[in-house]
Amino acid sequence: MTSENSVRVVAAGDHFVLPSLITRAVRHEVERAEVTELELGWPLEPFGPVAEVQEASDAEDRMIEVLAGAEVLVTQMGPVTEKVLAACPDLKLVVVCRGGPVNVNLDAAKQRDVRVCFAPGRNAAATAEFTLGLMLAALRRIPQAHEPLARHGSWEGATYYTYERSGYELEDLPVGLVGYGAVGSRVARVLCAFGARVMVYDPYVHGEIHGLRVTSLDELLRGSQVITLHARLTPETRGLIGARELALLPRGAVVVNVARGPLLDETALCDALESGQVSAAALDTYEQEPLPEESRLRGFAERVVLTPHLGGASRAVAEKAARIAAEEVGRWVRGEPLAHCLT
Repeated sequence: MTSENSVRVVAAGDHFVLPSLITRAVRHEVERAEVTELELGWPLEPFGPVAEVQEASDAEDRMIEVLAGAEVLVTQMGPVTEKVLAACPDLKLVVVCRGGPVNVNLDAAKQRDVRVCFAPGRNAAATAEFTLGLMLAALRRIPQAHEPLARHGSWEGATYYTYERSGYELEDLPVGLVGYGAVGSRVARVLCAFGARVMVYDPYVHGEIHGLRVTSLDELLRGSQVITLHARLTPETRGLIGARELALLPRGAVVVNVARGPLLDETALCDALESGQVSAAALDTYEQEPLPEESRLRGFAERVVLTPHLGGASRAVAEKAARIAAEEVGRWVRGEPLAHCLT
């Protein structure tokens, strides 16, 4: 903890979580904070591994320069590596504006008694809404109908009124949710409002839920015309939905994934699309990102909706992330317990 009158903060934002958003939120919590802004390149410049951390902007030297004398860092993509921490002995608190501090060397931070916080739940509402959008797009073939009309002026509505090409509606549709956390629970609530028959599989969640709880993944798959993935990516859930699981779905089912790409075996999904076992899919995340040019998924444009990991891309997410992070700074300055702290 430090004096509210003299805390020095670096707001290392980017083109999404703007430095100015961080600054405004921090000053709301700590009125006389001395804030220095740094703008990193993401998403106009890709993130990647930097030294020993993941998903960070390649900016160690810039971080070291701007952090000179600073006690607090608030960032989304700034690399907080062993090198950065060793060069910034005044640093006492790092707050990452994301659901997890993958861009921070937690062991090195702990060794230097640097507290590390993060911003859980910042994109839950945005991702839930995006999931519903992709689900509707896949079920009603919206992108496929849009493309010929918008680009070529071709009126193909008649073909989508044939029984074979017309889509599903959510009312009375059996929809299975794999995972019922912050995102899945919101999706379930909205699906229930649409009148869908919602089923949920999540062995880690207890208590009341929206929809029918099932006790096994196989049971969920056998009864779902649509499945949507909301599980965390762990060693146990990697490849959770593969060839065996897809074969359990009713023929012609629809698969939606706005969670983590490696939850779903893309080769198995493409095989299921080719065979007709899966009639359509909507994906926002992939086993490898960016999606490789040679990906088989690109060959299913008539039945697959693909978006480039946009589930959390809303202005509200950026604003929430800055606010959650700034609240942690305020707690630290006031000597209160930190709400989302890992070290």
